[in-house]
Amino acid sequence: MSLSLKIARRYLFAKKSTNAINVISGITVLGIAVGSAALILFLSVFNGLEDLLAGLYSSFDPDVKVTPAEGKTFTLKDKEILDLQSIEGIAYVSKTLEEIALFEYKGSQNLGIIKGVEENYRHVTSIDSVMQEGYFSIKDGVRNMAIVGYGMQNKLSISIEDYLSTIAVYMVKQKKTSIDQPFRKRYLYPGGSYMIQARFDEKYVLTNLDFVQELRGYYNGEISALEIKLEEGTNSSTVIPKIKKILGNDFEVKNQYQQNAAFFKLMNVEKWMGYAVVGLALLLVGVNMIGALLMIVLDKKKDIAILKSMGANETTIRNIFLLEGLLLSLLGMFIGFCVAIILYVLQKKVGIIQMHGFIVDTYPISMRVGDFVVVFLTVIIIAGLFSWIPARRAAKMETLIGE
Repeated sequence: MSLSLKIARRYLFAKKSTNAINVISGITVLGIAVGSAALILFLSVFNGLEDLLAGLYSSFDPDVKVTPAEGKTFTLKDKEILDLQSIEGIAYVSKTLEEIALFEYKGSQNLGIIKGVEENYRHVTSIDSVMQEGYFSIKDGVRNMAIVGYGMQNKLSISIEDYLSTIAVYMVKQKKTSIDQPFRKRYLYPGGSYMIQARFDEKYVLTNLDFVQELRGYYNGEISALEIKLEEGTNSSTVIPKIKKILGNDFEVKNQYQQNAAFFKLMNVEKWMGYAVVGLALLLVGVNMIGALLMIVLDKKKDIAILKSMGANETTIRNIFLLEGLLLSLLGMFIGFCVAIILYVLQKKVGIIQMHGFIVDTYPISMRVGDFVVVFLTVIIIAGLFSWIPARRAAKMETLIGE
């Protein structure tokens, strides 16, 4: 251990000549503790929200989605589907078709999106886990079933328990004639409802793929996307190049993050803007550190003079008080980290902040090691900046002190 560090550590815990110095030093440590805890908890709250929404999106969005680079629909040969299914790491592949449609139920109408899926869609996404009423079934014998979003259900006042009433689905015909009606009309029976997020709940109605293809007039197996579920532990970055190799450059292949890139980028912007605001508060605490260290420097005038007379140079003196500032900050940061971890555990186990009427009972929170590293570096940089002025003053202090 260097001489500067030994002396700085002794100054940290040694009794000061004036009690006010102890009070100001304690306030500095407390301020850094509160700021560090606030930063960690703030980032953890955003992590929790991000994890929650990512989990909700996984109930509707697949691990990997294949869409045409141009146009709305495409067709694939059975061999290409089999080739995709044979790729190591791919568990399920489901064909889907999305189209805009008008829905009518007992006189109520609403515009939305009808999505045709295959039976294995329940394995591609976690749709089963977000069912609110009924169950996931896209066909019951000869009846075509509808799985409606909770928002759509409310807008149309759909009763899942009413097995006789149907949902009328209207879709514009591709080729219009002066004789025919411009719309195709078919019927679905309500089978269940799901609740994920307003973006999905208010506009999506799920049913079987054949129904949507027939309603749209696609008789050659046209689809709008391939939705793929990866095996547990498989990284999408290793699978996507293999998919592109089979399908070629006419398709876009996106992982779950890329499917919702705009949303997650916005979340990150909000997260780091909030971090900047809380960090600014920590910066103001750092100003208090200047006062605390300057008072310690004045308190240790004689010690500085003795050290210089014994041969200590300006660098050694400066390092003592730089390290003093860093030790004050590290002590405050350690306390802050402990407080943040305790509050995190309490929120996870007990639920300090409750959320009634939401999809989770307690406010989501998630700690990540990277956040501790970011906060650690932030505190160290602030401590270094605000310790420099007192440390430099101590280094320039005169050697001889008059009695």
